Amino acid sequence: MGHIALNKDNLIKRVKRIAGLIQAIEKALESDHDCDKTLHLVAGARGAINGLMEEIIEDHAREHVANPALTEQERNKGVEELLEAIRRYSK
Repeated sequence: MGHIALNKDNLIKRVKRIAGLIQAIEKALESDHDCDKTLHLVAGARGAINGLMEEIIEDHAREHVANPALTEQERNKGVEELLEAIRRYSK
């Protein structure tokens, strides 16, 4: 996962934003805010997580699937890892 280190700061910023959204959802629930506000917070958190997942999938695909320096075996392993992550994410 060395290639993720190149983008680590941006990924960590995304995770911190997601953590802030999750905390806001918790506070909204504890404070009995209107459901529409809570729904918007949940939608925002989901969108942020989707964005994070998309960025990591793209990095993985470029480094572990599309990289021309890979052997066929390495490429197949990268595809299987990617498919397993997508399967888990979509459940």
